[in-house]
Amino acid sequence: MQAIAQTEYGAPDSLHLVDIAKPVLQDNEVLVRIKAASVDAGNWHLMRGTPFLIRLIYGGLWKPKYSVLGSASAGKVEAVGQAVTQFQPGDAVFGDLSENGFGGFAEYACTPATALAPKPDNLTFEAAATVPVSGVTALQALRDVGQVQEGQRVLIVGAAGGVGSFAIQIANAFGADVTGACSSQKAEMVKQIGAEHVIDYNQIDYTQPSQPYDLIVDTAAYRSFTDYLPALKPGGTYVMVGGSTTAFFRAMLFGPWLGKRQQHQVKCLTSQANQGDLLTLKELAETDKVTPFIDRTYPLSKVP
Repeated sequence: MQAIAQTEYGAPDSLHLVDIAKPVLQDNEVLVRIKAASVDAGNWHLMRGTPFLIRLIYGGLWKPKYSVLGSASAGKVEAVGQAVTQFQPGDAVFGDLSENGFGGFAEYACTPATALAPKPDNLTFEAAATVPVSGVTALQALRDVGQVQEGQRVLIVGAAGGVGSFAIQIANAFGADVTGACSSQKAEMVKQIGAEHVIDYNQIDYTQPSQPYDLIVDTAAYRSFTDYLPALKPGGTYVMVGGSTTAFFRAMLFGPWLGKRQQHQVKCLTSQANQGDLLTLKELAETDKVTPFIDRTYPLSKVP
């Protein structure tokens, strides 16, 4: 089968289209013919091997442990292991392969059945493949860490990105009053997907709002978490989702102490792939509360 593989860490030119053996199916696994896979920040970092911490998490200190990347994927079940009862050949599925060796940038991938869920009926394979990483991250940031409530004022920083665009829609589904911060070029798109208010972060200081927020979800960490604390209501919550390793550890180590001093909560999200959240997002998609936004699509050979 064809796959995009790498033998060393580096820039996109370290990725090559190669012919490799089809993966061998284990008893608890599903063999999926991949129809689409999305590119996210995790794949970018693992391709480069930076920050160095990612090598400790996934293994491969000096060269990649996993030669074929690709986590968020969608496709059709080709075969199932003897212990699998949830799926059968021909089923359309989607899921996150990152906890099970990656492999989405290929024609076929094997993964435990628990990493998959039935594909939403109303989504194409391309649209479904954007959900398992970015959508799950947004859901966990809002529901589990931010504990969003109906009627709250919520700011999504980086609203036009993968996680941000899902966060706008999921916050809407929870009944929040949503503001999206993005560049002027993406403002119209952010409005279309449901933001009540849109801030051009190149023109307006979104850390100094006329009305403070109950919850801020920061998907990019362009600024220090301390800049956002004055923008929160007493008892409000700041959740860091993305950003540099330095920014993440600064927020994780000092955020709870500084936040408490100012009557706020500062939290960092480490998302976890799970089937239950895929099923929640499937329901949100099939009730038209979440619609993936796709910028561009490429054939497998153009992954680099």
